[in-house]
Amino acid sequence: MTTPTITSLAPLLDRLFDQDEAARGDLQAAFADVTDADRVRMMRSKTGYRDLYARLKDAPLAVSRETGSLLYMLARSSRAQAIVEFGTSFGISALHLAAALRDNGGGRLVTSEFEPSKAARARENLRDGGLIDLVEIREGDALKTLCVDLPDQIDLVLLDGAKALYPDILDLVEDRLRPGAIIVADNADDSPDYLARVRAPGSGYMSTPFAEDVELSVRIR
Repeated sequence: MTTPTITSLAPLLDRLFDQDEAARGDLQAAFADVTDADRVRMMRSKTGYRDLYARLKDAPLAVSRETGSLLYMLARSSRAQAIVEFGTSFGISALHLAAALRDNGGGRLVTSEFEPSKAARARENLRDGGLIDLVEIREGDALKTLCVDLPDQIDLVLLDGAKALYPDILDLVEDRLRPGAIIVADNADDSPDYLARVRAPGSGYMSTPFAEDVELSVRIR
């Protein structure tokens, strides 16, 4: 029996998660002059988020280890072959998703990242993990990069970019979601409009909070 790809990635993922943890102090310093109320306002605003992420352009902003494991498990159990990700950052979540694709026998991950330096780091990490052949990293505004040439049928979506744009990104992919497709929205508490949409009766989704602030949704029609 072959070793699952995610197991072989353990040293690389441990290093990247350690780097993310070490950068938390810099993250706090970036917001030393911002009140909690202003941070929330910036996070949820379709204009203010650009200032927010300008402060975070060098921060890894990784998913947690638990969320990474969840992504791999969901992609594997659903036998996903077509995945779309909003918010690549340094590629930690992409490594988990691409590992699942490899262990599923192949597929395609389309991921979008606004910050060029982060996209470059993600490419490097995916090359180190031997998974770059499964991943297409699109640089720029996701409202433009994810509106063309997506898989005809999408099995799984990860939302982990600007929280104010979660509903807009869902608009771009919704018609391509297969019945049973999974959507994982990280830090979803900062996107109340998105939560209201996927939790609404008759929305076409079953949705529930998971762990700290992950929203797990399934397309049911």
